[in-house]
Amino acid sequence: MGSYSDSTSDLEEELPVFDFLQAGPHLSRSAKSYTGKPDLVELDDSEAESAAISSSVKVNEGAGKKAADVMIISSDSDDDASYVPLAQRLKQRHGNVITDSTSVTNGKDIESGQFSLANTSSAMNKPAKRTAEENRVSKEKALKRRQARERQQSDKEALRLEQERQKAERKALVEAARALRPEECIKHMVVAVDPALLQLEEGGTLLASVQALGCSCAIEKQPLPRSVSWLRRELYPYDGVCVPEAHVVMQMTVDDFITLTHSYIQKHSRSDPGPTLTSWVQEQQKHHPDKILSLVVIDLEKYFRSQKSQSQKRFREAVMSKDHVGGKAKKRRKNGEAEVLPEVSRVEVEEAVVHLQLHTGVSVRFLPTWKDFSVHITMTTKAVAEAPFKRDREKTGFSFYLDSEWAGGQRVDKAGKGLLQVWKRQIQQLNRVSPDMASAILAAYPSLQLLKKAYSQCKTDREKISLLSDLLIRRGEGVTSTTRRVGSELSKRLFLMMNSCDPEQTLDSTA
Repeated sequence: MGSYSDSTSDLEEELPVFDFLQAGPHLSRSAKSYTGKPDLVELDDSEAESAAISSSVKVNEGAGKKAADVMIISSDSDDDASYVPLAQRLKQRHGNVITDSTSVTNGKDIESGQFSLANTSSAMNKPAKRTAEENRVSKEKALKRRQARERQQSDKEALRLEQERQKAERKALVEAARALRPEECIKHMVVAVDPALLQLEEGGTLLASVQALGCSCAIEKQPLPRSVSWLRRELYPYDGVCVPEAHVVMQMTVDDFITLTHSYIQKHSRSDPGPTLTSWVQEQQKHHPDKILSLVVIDLEKYFRSQKSQSQKRFREAVMSKDHVGGKAKKRRKNGEAEVLPEVSRVEVEEAVVHLQLHTGVSVRFLPTWKDFSVHITMTTKAVAEAPFKRDREKTGFSFYLDSEWAGGQRVDKAGKGLLQVWKRQIQQLNRVSPDMASAILAAYPSLQLLKKAYSQCKTDREKISLLSDLLIRRGEGVTSTTRRVGSELSKRLFLMMNSCDPEQTLDSTA
């Protein structure tokens, strides 16, 4: 780069001398190259300035530029008033060029300069540091958002758990309903047998019968001696917990039954007859109010046979041991003779059993053998197991019984087929109206409109009431068939049903 003078006070000072304008080998070659063209390029002031700037930039870059690229700058302007010396103009322009070229000479390219400007812009747009209050408010908002997300997640989890619980509950209800069916309910029953029953003769038969039924069996001491009770495994809502049933079957020995029955028979003849059959059962019901008790007595006929034999034996002994002294017979008694049961007749047993059932509702079942007792326990087990299913089936929602034929209704097609049967069923809705009666009325008046038309043709109410009374009702066929009339009562009831405007009208009224 060339050097120039810094002094600008004297306008008549010589122009600066640049190195590329000095004479030398390069200038000689340049001069030789232009010898054939003597014409010089003259630049005006603005062009001279641009040329100077361009030359200055090119000199600063200096990358492989040869001295052949030489420009001759001159100025021949005659306007002295507006003339600004070239040195001063070059100095002013040269300061701007040096400023623009500093980024290049400092080793920074245009892209680096743009990056520096971008960083400067980011630094200017960076927000100021927040205050403590703003930080606190920001933390509170962030905490609330986190809590809201946690609540939302918790609500979703609670909803999912509730849906799973409802699904499991519906499944348990379906399983519980299936467990009540007759083919499934026996599997969920548990028969509790008192150990005293198994110690008696043929007690093992009872246990084998219960196990063959398909239900579970539990041997445990019962509140009532020699009794059998039942438990049911609940699938919902107890989930497998055994719930006791109310029914209890107690096997009463013949000795106990006869003793209690005899006390009942003798209660009016003695001051303190002791507990009777009825009072003993009432005492058991008092201690177990939630149980439905039933009694079973096995082989009572053996007692009656024994009593008959004992009666005959006593009669023979009385005849053989008569002492005619004083006209009185003396009864002999062997030492150590066992006390026999009191004598009770069949009629007295039936009387005691009826009294028991009337006052306590407890029935007594007499069975001949232990095998029959096992069958009785088996049948009772099935009845207890199927009881809930039968109760649910009987809950029809009506206070009266509907036959299956009536509950199904009568279908009527678009052509009107079936209306005759609908009219017949309307007549049969009346009390004490048989199908034969309805058929007789149907034969005379096949439709409701025909009957109403017949009522309208009657002149008096008495004639209307007795309109149907003479219709014949045929029963049977052939020689065995019989006939009877509808009668005035049914005719009146049908008339009231068809013509009364009172919804509270009693059809059997005599008014």
